[in-house]
Amino acid sequence: MAHSPSLPDRPRLDLDPDMSDTERLEALREHFAEILQVHDELTEQLDSAGSRRDELRTEADRLERENEALKTSSLYIATVEELSDGEAIVKQHGNNQEVLTELPPSMEEDLTAGDRVAVNDSFGIQTILDGETDARAQAMEVDESPDVTYGDIGGIDEQIREVREAVEEPLINPEKFREAGIEPPSGVLLYGPPGTGKTMLAKAVANETDATFIKMAGSELVRKFIGEGSRLVRDLFELATEREPAIIFIDEIDAIAAKRTESKTSGDAEVQRTMMQLLSEMDGFEARGEVRIIAATNRFDMLDRAILRPGRFDRLIEVPEPDFDGREQILRIHTRGMNLADDVDFTELAGETEGHSGAEMASIATEAGMFAIREDRTDVRMSDFEAAIEKLEEDSAGDPITSPGYVDYAY
Repeated sequence: MAHSPSLPDRPRLDLDPDMSDTERLEALREHFAEILQVHDELTEQLDSAGSRRDELRTEADRLERENEALKTSSLYIATVEELSDGEAIVKQHGNNQEVLTELPPSMEEDLTAGDRVAVNDSFGIQTILDGETDARAQAMEVDESPDVTYGDIGGIDEQIREVREAVEEPLINPEKFREAGIEPPSGVLLYGPPGTGKTMLAKAVANETDATFIKMAGSELVRKFIGEGSRLVRDLFELATEREPAIIFIDEIDAIAAKRTESKTSGDAEVQRTMMQLLSEMDGFEARGEVRIIAATNRFDMLDRAILRPGRFDRLIEVPEPDFDGREQILRIHTRGMNLADDVDFTELAGETEGHSGAEMASIATEAGMFAIREDRTDVRMSDFEAAIEKLEEDSAGDPITSPGYVDYAY
C-alpha cells in the first residue's frame, strides 16, 4: 500500500540581535528562498495527490460498473420464430429450446419473425439485436475490381459472349429482359481443363460491371463443425442481397457439389449439408433479385446432377484448351509489353504448342523473357520462345506442381 509523502519541514528564522543590518538582510533573503523551495515541494505533492485521486476515482467507477454487471442477470441470444397477439415464440441459440413469451409493449411494432433478440433467464425479451453476418463472409467481398479485362483473355471469344449475355447484360440492361418477358439466366457454370481461362473470365466480369464481386473457393465452405459450412453459405447470399447488384463467384465448386454417396462419415455428411444449403439458396422461394452466380470447376464429371439442372445453372459453358488461332492470340496478349525481335513468328509458335492451355502459353511468354535476361539481352528472340517451349514440355513430363518450371497464372 502506498504511503502519503511526508511534508517538508517548515523553515525557521533565527536572527541574532548583534547582527548588522546587512547580515539581517542576507538572512531574510535565505529564509525567503527556503520558503519558496518548500512551496514548490508542496505544490508538487498536491499535483501528485490530485492525479492519484483521479486514478482512484476511475478505479472506483470501474468496480462499481462491474458490481452492477454482476448483479444483472445473464442474457442469451435467441431468434423470434413466430409472432401473434402480443406474444412470440423464441428459440434460444445453443440448446434450441423454444418458449412462448410475452412481448414488451415497446417492441411490438419493431419486432418481426426472424429477428435476433437478447432474452433473460425467464425468456423475457430485453433488446433487439442487429442482424448477424459471418465475418468470413464479409472478408470474401472484393473491395477493388480486378485489373483483368476481356481484352486480356484470348482464344475463348464464344465463351466470353455467352458469359456477358448471361451475367453482365442482366445487370447492366435489365429492361431488355423485362421488355422481352423473360427471366435472365440465374447462374453460369464454367467447366474445362485447368488453365483455360475460367477464373480470368470471372475476374473480367467483375471488372466490367459495377456489381459487388464476392469470391470464394468451394474448399473454403468445407468446415470442421456441423452446420458451419451451411451457415457460411447462407450468410454469403444474404451479403450479396444486401450489396446487390452482386456477383457470387464459386471456384472449385466440385469441393462441395460432388455426387452424393452412401458414406456415413460425419465429414461427408457435413459436405452434403453444405451442398443442400447451396441448392436451397440458388432456387429458394424468395427471388434473388440482382444477384448472379458464376461457378468454375475442372471436374465436371464429379458434379451432382441436382446442381446442374436448369434453374440453378442455366448455362453450362465449356472452356476448352485453345485452338490454333486461340494460342496465337494468347501469345500476342502476353507479349504486348515485351521487346520482341523481328524473327518472332507467332503463327509458327502456335503450331508448335498444340495441346497447351492458356496458362501454359502465358508461362512460355514469361520463360522466353527469362532466357533473354539470362543472356543480358533486352530483346526476346524466336530462339528464346523455342527454348521456353522445350523447357515447359520437359517440366510437364514430371509432376506439374513440383517441377521447377511450373508457374500458376490462375488463367
